[in-house]
Parts: sequence; C-alpha cells; structure tokens
Amino acid sequence: MKNSKSKVGLIALIVVVLLVIFGISQYNGLAKKEQSVESQWSQVENVMQRRADLIPNLVNSVKGSMTQEQKVFGDIAKAREAYGSANSDSEKIQASQELDQSVGTLINVINENYPELKSNDNVQTLMTQLEGTENRISVERKRYNEVVQEYNEQVVSFPKNIFANMMGLGKKEYFKADPTASSVPSVNFDDSSTSSSSGK
Repeated sequence: MKNSKSKVGLIALIVVVLLVIFGISQYNGLAKKEQSVESQWSQVENVMQRRADLIPNLVNSVKGSMTQEQKVFGDIAKAREAYGSANSDSEKIQASQELDQSVGTLINVINENYPELKSNDNVQTLMTQLEGTENRISVERKRYNEVVQEYNEQVVSFPKNIFANMMGLGKKEYFKADPTASSVPSVNFDDSSTSSSSGK
C-alpha cells in the first residue's frame, strides 16, 4: 500500500516537474520573441530619429530662400515637436506620419517652385539623404511587422496562448502606414491665410 502511494507521489512529482520545465521553455520562447519585437522597434526608431535630425538641416538650408512658405515650416516644426514629445510607440508612429507629410510637402514645393534650390549641392545632398532615410524606414518597418507577425502567431497558438495570458503578454500592434501618408497634400501658397502667416 505504502509502495503504491509512493509510486503515485513520484509520478505526480515527475508530472509537476515536467509541467514546470515545459512552462519555463514556453516562457523563454515568448520572452525571446518579445525581445525580437522590441529590438526591431528600436531599429525603426533609430531611422525615424535620423530623419528627424536631418530635417532641421534641410529647413535651415532653404528657409531663407522660401520666405512665403511659412506654413510648411510651421507644419514641420509642429510635427518634429510632436515626435520629440511622443511617449508611446503609437504616438511616435502618428508623429512620424505627420513628418512624412510635412517633409514631403516641402520637397514637393522645392522641386516644383525652386529650381535654383533644387540644383544647390547642399540642398540636393540633404534631400537625397532624407529620401534614403525614408527608404530605410520602409525596410525597417517591414522587418518590424515580420517579427510582430511571428510573435503574434506564438501568442495566439495553443498552448503558448495559455502561458501568454498568464504572463500578461498580448498581441503587438503592426506598424500601419497612414493611407494618406503616401500622398503629398496640395498647398496653395497664394491663399489669404497663408499670406497672413507669411507676414509673421
């Protein structure tokens, strides 16, 4: 009798130990996936920050020759300020998209209305660097979404979803581009409101 009880106890202990080992392996797997997501997000932030750092150089290079386009410079300043004060990932994404649009507007205006600036070596170099940074953001954003997909698949699949819920690990948000971010808004600089801004 004692022998059978000790066997049952031993089996129960083995089961508990196996469950603990299994739980630890599941936790470690999810934790590594989460770290991959965080690491890739850092890469996205790095290239977004590089763009934010390049923008003042371009603005300073063209501002003196574009005195009537104060609205564009104001929009860029607001977007950079919003990016600098963003506390969450979603706020940074939103501010980054606003920077996309405002900088896109500036570059569009330079290309269309200021051929002398467009041909300036310094301005051209900065525009090329910004374009390269935009491309890099696209690449890093794609990689980020790929690791988020891998992580989310782990979090929702059984039995890892049980451990994910126990550890408070939920699905991560994808970096979704604003549908309007790719289109450069038209800006009418002859508009009376713009003229009043220019007079400031």
